[in-house]
Amino acid sequence: MLRKLLIGTALASGLAFAAHAEDVKEVQMLHWWTSGGEAAALNVLKQDLAKEGYAWKDVPVAGGGGDPAMVALKAMVAAGNPPTASQMLGYTALDYAAAGKMGDITAIAVKEGWDKVVPAALQKFTVYEGKWVAVPVNVHSVNWLWINKAVMDKIGGTEPKTFDDLIALLDKAKAAGVIPLALGGQNWQEATMFDSVVLSTGGPEFYKKAFNDLDDASLKSDTMKKSFDNLAKLVTYVDPNFSGRDWNLATAMVIKGDALVQVMGDWAKGEFHAANKTPGTDFLCYRFPGTDGSVVYNSDVFGMFDVSDDRKAAQAALATATLSKSFQSAFNVVKGSVPARTDVPDTDFDACGKKGIADLKAANEKGTLFGSLAQGYGAPPAIANAYKDVVTKFVHGQIKTSDEAVTELVKAIDDAR
Repeated sequence: MLRKLLIGTALASGLAFAAHAEDVKEVQMLHWWTSGGEAAALNVLKQDLAKEGYAWKDVPVAGGGGDPAMVALKAMVAAGNPPTASQMLGYTALDYAAAGKMGDITAIAVKEGWDKVVPAALQKFTVYEGKWVAVPVNVHSVNWLWINKAVMDKIGGTEPKTFDDLIALLDKAKAAGVIPLALGGQNWQEATMFDSVVLSTGGPEFYKKAFNDLDDASLKSDTMKKSFDNLAKLVTYVDPNFSGRDWNLATAMVIKGDALVQVMGDWAKGEFHAANKTPGTDFLCYRFPGTDGSVVYNSDVFGMFDVSDDRKAAQAALATATLSKSFQSAFNVVKGSVPARTDVPDTDFDACGKKGIADLKAANEKGTLFGSLAQGYGAPPAIANAYKDVVTKFVHGQIKTSDEAVTELVKAIDDAR
């Protein structure tokens, strides 16, 4: 009887081990890509992995520029149930790595030569203490204008080369009875626009000193005050219903011709793409006036968590698929961004995409590639959140003057350091 019991126990243990040893053919992905253009872009990756036999378990958390998704992620990690990977912004991946929560995909990175094709600016956010912990998916830039061409033609507008040109263009739209500026009144959207305003007002070196180096004199300067003055001017051109509006609804206003222009990152182009609109024919893409030659960037990365051995094959498949040339091209064509590797041809990209790729290459070479403070690449999250808080209070009238805004910005950043 004892022998039978021991044999039975051994068989049961062997079966349990075999079940554990079998790879889980599923990728669990947490993300906030829920708009039409974003969902279409993500579907490219789902299809690539499906060809390799991996099921896709979607964990979408909409809204807030990813803030609600990061709250959900924190809860999953705290519960000991991290996803295979999560969309995140750079400093967040480094924070989880410092806490010992990320996996190590260095072997894949070395085998596939990622260090030779991924820009150093991105590697800063995907490599922690010599180990690859995340995969860059794309490079977005925020200093863009998106313009409805039919409305532009109707009002006789031309590309604005200076901030004053932009104000004159918005005045033309207003006189024609069109909403001049489509904006969603959420802190990250307002701060994203302010990134461009600061670069336009102060120039590349000023932006770097203020929003990447957090130079005290720059933050306190008259140039920063002038930047808030310029932001205040822009806000006079939004419609009264802007508060709380999601970014893609603001983009839809431009697509439909209800508004002339949106200041937004190039993920907006994904919405035009999803609506079957063509650059040069239906819409126009210009750099925010005064910022041509510089790129204020952010990058979506897939943070790879420390998962059980039976989930590592799926994680490896996801990592390899994400940085493949074919995916980098197909995904970014749909998403509106540009590839996270420098050796992807621009053949399949439209005019805006080709400009984005060329601009990124030039900015990388000239040293005018700057992390977006609003998008979590200029400084760590606590500082970015303090920045967004001050900007949104200014936009919504809780901070009354530019002098007060500068004082509050300096204080908020100092408190967050």
